Amino acid sequence: MFSLLDTLKMGAGIAAGLMLYHLYAVAIGYPSAAREARAGYIMLAEKTTAEAKAAEMERQRDAAAEATEEHRKRLKAAEASEQAARDTLEIEIQSYELQLSEKNRACAVTAADRQWLLRH
Repeated sequence: MFSLLDTLKMGAGIAAGLMLYHLYAVAIGYPSAAREARAGYIMLAEKTTAEAKAAEMERQRDAAAEATEEHRKRLKAAEASEQAARDTLEIEIQSYELQLSEKNRACAVTAADRQWLLRH
């Protein structure tokens, strides 16, 4: 059916075809290797994205904790300032009442004074 020469020609043709396919695959990359590389890249990209999200959430948590602590400090300072103002006012009132009592005077609010204050 086929002679020896025809068989050699077909073998050379197949070998040449395989060699061309191999050169083509090497030039553009094997499809299976490209799929594997893309799969690895996707996993790496997803991992990087997850790490970035975790880092951002941690940064936001730290910023919120810092803001809360700063607010707590300011509130404490404001309360201390308010208490100091109340104490100062009480001391001034006692001082003024003491001065009035030393002069035998009083500063009493009468009902008429209260009515006047309510109207105005």
